[in-house]
Amino acid sequence: MGRGGYDEEGIPLFETRVAKGRVAYRSFAVTVFLGICLIWSYRLIHIPAAEVEGRWAWIGMFVAELWFGFYWIITQAVRWNPTYRYPFKDRLMSRYREKLPAVDIFICTADPKIEPPSLVVNTVLSVLAYNHPPEKLSVYLSDDGGSEFTFYALLEASRFSKHWIPFCKKFKVEPRSPAAYFAGSSSPQDAAFAGEWLAIKKLFEDMKRRIEMAVEVGISEEIKNQHKGFSEWSSKVTKQDHHSIVQIIVDGRDSNAVDNDKRPLPTLVYLAREKRPHYRHNFKAGSMNALIRVSSEISNAPIILNLDCDMYSNDPDAVQEALCFFMDEERGHQVSYVQHPQCFENLTKNDLYFNSASAVHKIELAGLDGFGGALYCGTGCFHSRQSLCGQTYSDNCRRELDNGPRNDVKDRTAHELEEAAKALANCSYEIGSQWGKEMGLVYGCPVEDIVTGLTIQCRGWKPVYYYPERRPAFLGFAPISLGPALLQYKRWAEGLFQIFFSKYCPFFYGHGNIKLGAQMGYCVYLLWAPTSFPTLFYVAVPSLCLLRDIALFPEVTSPWFLPFAYVFIARNMCSVAEALASGDTLKAWWNSQRMVLIRRTTSYLFAFVDTVTRQLGFSETTFAVTSKVSDDDVSARYGREVMEFSDLCNVFSVIVVTLAILNLFALVNVAAKMAWGVEVALGAFRNLAVQIFLSWVLFTLYLPVYEAMVVRKDKGRLPSSVVFRAAVVATVAYFLPVLSKKFVGIRL
Repeated sequence: MGRGGYDEEGIPLFETRVAKGRVAYRSFAVTVFLGICLIWSYRLIHIPAAEVEGRWAWIGMFVAELWFGFYWIITQAVRWNPTYRYPFKDRLMSRYREKLPAVDIFICTADPKIEPPSLVVNTVLSVLAYNHPPEKLSVYLSDDGGSEFTFYALLEASRFSKHWIPFCKKFKVEPRSPAAYFAGSSSPQDAAFAGEWLAIKKLFEDMKRRIEMAVEVGISEEIKNQHKGFSEWSSKVTKQDHHSIVQIIVDGRDSNAVDNDKRPLPTLVYLAREKRPHYRHNFKAGSMNALIRVSSEISNAPIILNLDCDMYSNDPDAVQEALCFFMDEERGHQVSYVQHPQCFENLTKNDLYFNSASAVHKIELAGLDGFGGALYCGTGCFHSRQSLCGQTYSDNCRRELDNGPRNDVKDRTAHELEEAAKALANCSYEIGSQWGKEMGLVYGCPVEDIVTGLTIQCRGWKPVYYYPERRPAFLGFAPISLGPALLQYKRWAEGLFQIFFSKYCPFFYGHGNIKLGAQMGYCVYLLWAPTSFPTLFYVAVPSLCLLRDIALFPEVTSPWFLPFAYVFIARNMCSVAEALASGDTLKAWWNSQRMVLIRRTTSYLFAFVDTVTRQLGFSETTFAVTSKVSDDDVSARYGREVMEFSDLCNVFSVIVVTLAILNLFALVNVAAKMAWGVEVALGAFRNLAVQIFLSWVLFTLYLPVYEAMVVRKDKGRLPSSVVFRAAVVATVAYFLPVLSKKFVGIRL
């Protein structure tokens, strides 16, 4: 992309390269597909006769393997053509240093209790210090909690920024989140630098202490009298019932809004959109749409960056790199958004909860980009305001990157802008409009980002997925215990499955608008939820059959054993290779297999159930915010890579433990037969070798569960009540007459 002549104007600002080894991988994929077809043939040819007891167990395995094979075919879309982008910011700066466009940055927070204000302001400070002209930078904080504590924290951050920004620019500090910077660095050796370093660190710690004290004991009247904005809060203001609040804390147009080096400060705006009990507020999508409208009244930058409140900037040049895509002379006008991967700073060495999803970010999302279907993931994304506001792309569409505030804005006071912006954040503003439909983020889905990205692509725009090689542009905070990690994926899987059942299903909505590979790539994630049932069947039924000496797989001496062995080995070796190539350790890959198993049998299962009940009208869409607050003991166990079960909901716990116990029963049964006699053991091994191996693999995957059941004594162990209930369920499953006589009574 961006190829041109040899003059400076024709040199591209970014280039696109496809991954090496595509032919080799495609040849390998063909062999795996042939193996899958042979497995299907074996199941079909060997279906037991109607009079044979347990015929349905075999059919169930066949259906499960049909789904796994179909899903594997779908996943090839994200591996068929991985594409990587490489921006040239030096070319950008040499060509457009004085003509860089303005950028509006949106940061969203929802609840000061689970997203502490001290965390939020670190994200704000990290983007205020970007290497971008401050007069062309505006930062908006949307507070859906409507909390005066968050507003106070933003006031404190604005004061601290007068010291922090010049310090960052002078010493080229990285990262520019104060908390991350001071946590990762010690006092420098240079005397001059050390003096300023210590002074800034003290200012930061004092600011943090004041914010935390205010949250704990309240904001004093003395502080409230220092800023007019506090008058917006009264005893009638609650999280779900309050008027619009817009406060321009730093007005970038004001000649007095300067840092300690007398350089202008970026504009800083606080927004709490109006909320009323009888109006739908549409969660984060509603917050983003209010930000789009409010910012259009104040700064109206052509480029928008949106971030979650816990996703701080890790690269001060991230804006410049993103602008390379938007400002490329040949293709820049086509670009709708530039999505960065979601990376985390608090991962353990072996990624205990598979939060990093390294292969997903480095291979799968790049593969989707190869078909022009880069996902919009809701954070770490630079947008064109044109595409985000519903404009349809055409060949005559040219982006006006010098857009800025309307002419009348220059002559209006900050108070006048605040009052005008409040009307745009009112509940009634969207009534009868296209907001949430054709304009802004799409409403009605917990994963508003994914469906919004799809609609933008179907309007003709070309998204870009950019995976920085040097370092992540943004870093966030991943869940550090099992409960929040699974609930987060439950919400995502539910929202994604809702898209599949809606008018936005890629195979229908995207037909004729995006490539088939992109349609399939979207469905890799949209079909997480239904994958739960084949996985649950495959984990539970072979173990139950093993207890009854019922073979569900061919003998190891049979030629039909070969396709099973090949597909298993080939797919897992490919998965290991992808993980290692993406920077994971071998143990991290193993942890990822455990988490995928647990997610499929808990989060995805209930996502499927909740989606179906919603489609039937029995429930409505909800939105849960993942807590960013953790206990010290939980953090310590996470650092030692010990799984935390204390905050896992009972239903999830019972399912996980029941499956682990069923598998343990099966292995104990095999061990008992081996102890009974060698001849019996060899006979069982010959017929049941594959199931024994499967149970052994599951046993090793469930080892942390067994430890939490009987070995561990810390607070993160599994409660004895959960273990008891799971044991009862597993025992009933074993002795249930219908299950034992009719369901697994297969004779081959």
